[in-house]
Amino acid sequence: MPIDVSVCVGKAQPLIRDLVMLGENAVLTLDRRIDDPVDLYVGERLIARGLLEEKEGDDTGRLVVRLTEIVDLQHQP
Repeated sequence: MPIDVSVCVGKAQPLIRDLVMLGENAVLTLDRRIDDPVDLYVGERLIARGLLEEKEGDDTGRLVVRLTEIVDLQHQP
């Protein structure tokens, strides 16, 4: 049974007035750096962390996540 996994690369908290002014080619600064780990979620639940990489081989140019940490789901609220 397939499940949806979301990858969070960072967050931003712009003011609404700044957000509505964004246009094409605008830049929204996130709270993380390019080499920081990304978070993997199933629904609202954090399940793992990893690093973004470019896939090699036939799918060059696609992003993949190399898992570096599996979250202990038994100790989450």
